[in-house]
Amino acid sequence: MRQRKTDIPLLVDHFMHKFSTSMNKRITRVSPPAMELLDRYDWPGNVRELENAVERAMVVGQEPELREQDFSLKLSAPEHAARSLEDVERAHVLCVIDECRGNQTLAAEVLEIDRVTLHNKLKKYGWKKTTADAL
Repeated sequence: MRQRKTDIPLLVDHFMHKFSTSMNKRITRVSPPAMELLDRYDWPGNVRELENAVERAMVVGQEPELREQDFSLKLSAPEHAARSLEDVERAHVLCVIDECRGNQTLAAEVLEIDRVTLHNKLKKYGWKKTTADAL
């Protein structure tokens, strides 16, 4: 998985849905900071370790999303080491859109950028509005 970091969101989504069903929980998403943590982790145990991490997070997590504190992963390097400006911007933009419950106009105001600029950034980062955002 170290060489295929792009698979992490897909695998997390798969495991999250699998455990949501078996645990009868309505956890439907992973917060941007939590996904950032999963992306930064080395995954020495590969896919099984990721599956176990998601399962544990589902046990302790609260609906509707898994948060960074739900995962018990220890990073080997300092949290902000080797993070590019783009990585930091991505995490911040996704956190703000999440806090604004998917409202792009409000998020653009909070970020003090044009709504079209925000829309382009969200498209670049692969963000998709969920039905939970609209609630």
